[in-house]
Amino acid sequence: MSQNATTEAVRLSAGDTAPDFTLTDARGQELSLASLRGKKTIVYFYPAASTPGCTKQACDFRDSLESLAAAGYQVVGLSPDAPAKLAKFTAKEELTFPLLADEDHAVAEAYGAWGEKKNYGRTYEGLIRSTVVVDENGIVEMAQYNVRATGHVAKLRRDLGLDPK
Repeated sequence: MSQNATTEAVRLSAGDTAPDFTLTDARGQELSLASLRGKKTIVYFYPAASTPGCTKQACDFRDSLESLAAAGYQVVGLSPDAPAKLAKFTAKEELTFPLLADEDHAVAEAYGAWGEKKNYGRTYEGLIRSTVVVDENGIVEMAQYNVRATGHVAKLRRDLGLDPK
């Protein structure tokens, strides 16, 4: 059965070329994946700025940023929020990495991070909390879908071999 015949997102796997994107950040400036080449990039998708789970996850990335950078990784967060909302979130939580506005969720769709969700017995389309690690050359090194907000950064660090298992 064709993946296109269903609403199920086509997910990325290790070895795939990461879809390029150019999005507006919290400061209103454009940032592209191509401009981040040369370093490994953790691209994480979260549903909504300033919600409890998304705040916890963003703060976990913020608190791990120095050690991630020392290991050669940079972090970029994407959500369907507008840049103004991202700016407030960045300021309030003192986030020190770019948050990008994917308002039409086209990038989330290209990365397999948009699709059918179930919550409290209701089925709907939305952002699937996901993380994709892209290597220095734009190739997917690791893709994780339906991740939990709490504890995800610690698990990701273990999966990347940065912390003991």
